[in-house]
Amino acid sequence: MPEGPSIVILKALIAPLDLQGQLVIAVSGNTHIDKERMLHQQVTAFKSWGKHFLICFKDFTLRIHFMMFGTYRINERKTSQARLTLSFDKGELNFYTCSLRYVEGDINDSYDWSADVMSPDWDPAKVLKKLKVKPEALICDILLDQQIFSGVGNIIKNEVLYRVGIHPLSTLKAIPLAKRRLLIKEARQYSFDFLKWKKDDVLKKHWLVNARKCCPIGHPLEKGHLGMTKRRTFYCPACQKLYT
Repeated sequence: MPEGPSIVILKALIAPLDLQGQLVIAVSGNTHIDKERMLHQQVTAFKSWGKHFLICFKDFTLRIHFMMFGTYRINERKTSQARLTLSFDKGELNFYTCSLRYVEGDINDSYDWSADVMSPDWDPAKVLKKLKVKPEALICDILLDQQIFSGVGNIIKNEVLYRVGIHPLSTLKAIPLAKRRLLIKEARQYSFDFLKWKKDDVLKKHWLVNARKCCPIGHPLEKGHLGMTKRRTFYCPACQKLYT
């Protein structure tokens, strides 16, 4: 599943095509949404919010979620039929195996940009307040809550928890305030590290615990599908403290 940094990369790849302000001149695909609604409509902006890629029009926005196996192609096509193809005078966008839906009205009324770990509007103080609402939650679930840490996915979760030394089964209320602040800081920092490494095609080389057998110190790692989310988790019982 693409995490926040991967969606930021997609937005950056589209930017040189200069499609903002252009009209959709053709639309096709095997989607069940009313795709013809976008025909001859002008794109006002391309935005990202966490794992959502947003194509904005005057009175509505197309939200694209790549789910577990979604992909895209820019100015080229796969052999399989696209879920959606948008054609412009200056280029073509193709999206595959993804979830599509419309968001009505002003997109700013539907999205809290301060929750996006990669947004310039990211607000750590607001995130800290949100954490207080769920004191009994496990930290492995909280980090994947897109209303709190929008853009954080499973890889970022595993790596951040190791970086800050917190066991994934720790309850939020038991984690000291200083550690919670550090967690918030590192969730954003690692997301930008992820972005750089992904662009350089060296992301996996920098993994400390994700899909590893031992931590950097040499302790054997444990693996499990933990929390309410049941997402695959790699962690070091020796390096990461369990707060309960």
